Amino acid sequence: MKKSLLPFGLALSMAVASSVAAETQSVTVSLTSASPMSQGMAMVLANQMQEQGAQVDILLCDSAGDMALKSATGEVLKPNNVTPVQLLDAAIKKGATASVCALYLPNSGHAADDLRPGIVPAKPADMGARLLEPGRKVIGF
Repeated sequence: MKKSLLPFGLALSMAVASSVAAETQSVTVSLTSASPMSQGMAMVLANQMQEQGAQVDILLCDSAGDMALKSATGEVLKPNNVTPVQLLDAAIKKGATASVCALYLPNSGHAADDLRPGIVPAKPADMGARLLEPGRKVIGF
């Protein structure tokens, strides 16, 4: 009896593992802080979550919206000597979506043409629906 259950148990555990692997965790990182360290930590974690299989959406608003500008450079942070902007670009290159909140452009004096490649103005209806998705984690900085 034990021998006949072993293949069944292995098949069941493989089915459960593949089911869990098929479900991608969705995460929204909402960043408003002007602090370079807060911006850097948010982007470090966004990149780490991507490396661990999550689909990451980044929403930049208020002072953090400035990271989305083509002219953005940012403060170099230790220990890896990178800027939050470089970390944002890395996340986008790995498949993260990035947007500025709907209030950023009209209230900052910037236009969509001023945004870095891969960053778009958020549409409130779309962002609201995304934030309500079952199982989505939302992290604010």
